Amino acid sequence: MLSESILRAGGPGVPGEASGWFEDPLTELARSVWTAGDFLQIARSFAPAAEEFIARLSLCPGESVLDVACGTGNLAIPAARAGARVIGIDIAPNLIADARVEARAARCVIDFEVGDAESLPYGDDRFDATVTMFGAMFAFRPERAAAELVRVTRPGGRVAMANWTPEGFIGKLLRIHTAVVPAPDGVPSPLAWGDPDVVHARLGDRIATLICTRRTLELRFPIPPAAVTELFAACYGPTVAALRATDRRGSERLRGELTWLFNDHNLADDGTTVVASEYLDVRARVA
Repeated sequence: MLSESILRAGGPGVPGEASGWFEDPLTELARSVWTAGDFLQIARSFAPAAEEFIARLSLCPGESVLDVACGTGNLAIPAARAGARVIGIDIAPNLIADARVEARAARCVIDFEVGDAESLPYGDDRFDATVTMFGAMFAFRPERAAAELVRVTRPGGRVAMANWTPEGFIGKLLRIHTAVVPAPDGVPSPLAWGDPDVVHARLGDRIATLICTRRTLELRFPIPPAAVTELFAACYGPTVAALRATDRRGSERLRGELTWLFNDHNLADDGTTVVASEYLDVRARVA
């Protein structure tokens, strides 16, 4: 199982990895997955879509914004450029380090912190807007993450999410992973966040209005599909973790199916790779 293999092996930069089992195995598993690889290389492939996501929010100068599972700052940086006061939080220290470098390069002042989407270290009603793009959807306990997103957002404030759908390209890519290395027992698929009915059930009566819109973005890589597979194998946490947790046969299967998927969906004909993937744009107003 993915959970046992990774928890026993630990991961780069994981606190307490020499001591064996952890007090909270799922939290440490999440950290070990997302500290694997160099996600910045993947994040840059959809950075323009992140800017569009923030632009649609029409943030006002001075608004307080929390970017949950912020990764390398794809949302936090354009939010800061819009004049918002931004905090970004992520479970992976290496991603926070990258986000700080990216923010300095963009000349943005953003407070980046290491923390867990399932237990945010902020008071109730703290933020005008809480945002997350392909981040909080990967929390292993989605009911906790959902409650936290709403709790830290003030009444009348907004929760905005971008979640991969089961039917989209990344949905297919993630299912290839779990076919080779199953998810931990009892953990629901992160792709459930791409279903409007599931989103409504998880946010429930804590919100006044909910609008879910299916959108498509493009991920662009200046390399051919087979090379994109190797990029994911080196840089995308879930792929790195899956390869570590399987044997040679599983590794060959995963690489082969990923290359087939990138080839099959490639929109480019110039030696590069461009794939379109559907996601669910969630906009909720807190009651």
